Amino acid sequence: MTTPSDDTDIIGMLRDDLKREDGFRLLMQRYGDTLYWYIRRIVVGHDDAEDVLQETAMSIFCHFGQFRGEAPQFKTWLYRVATNESIQLLRQRTRFFQSIDSLSPSLEETLKAENPVDGDKAGMLLQQALLTLPTQQRIAFNMRYFDEMTYEEIAQVTGKNVNTLKANYHFAREKVDKYIKGQIE
Repeated sequence: MTTPSDDTDIIGMLRDDLKREDGFRLLMQRYGDTLYWYIRRIVVGHDDAEDVLQETAMSIFCHFGQFRGEAPQFKTWLYRVATNESIQLLRQRTRFFQSIDSLSPSLEETLKAENPVDGDKAGMLLQQALLTLPTQQRIAFNMRYFDEMTYEEIAQVTGKNVNTLKANYHFAREKVDKYIKGQIE
């Protein structure tokens, strides 16, 4: 099997019943780690991230026929599936009529429990700061800051307006900076 050079090859393989499984393996080789870390920044815990990644993979495999785009939209479609699966897991953790934003304290406990005491203190502080953000702001911040996605790509994933995303990212950065400065002083 040759190594595809871009997403067009993966898409073609996924659309061909005879090459679908090879295409899916290739997709997971190319995007598995990226999606795992994206999901982990939303759900925080390793076990939850593994579960959501598995659900994301199953959803991609089972519902690939719904993807009508081409290579430029493929990555954002993958992120949309991962985002929806992540939010679904968070919703399952909430109580009736409770916002997923109310999970921040328990997510912070998971973050502390899964990071060793001698771990990266700056990284831990950033993750704690991110958990103070509303979930949708945190998701947009993660895509922009960690995944270096454009606002247009984030808009495709989230369905939000580009100007709204720019404002949310700006406010999120300010909140993160304020939180970190408050912890350092």
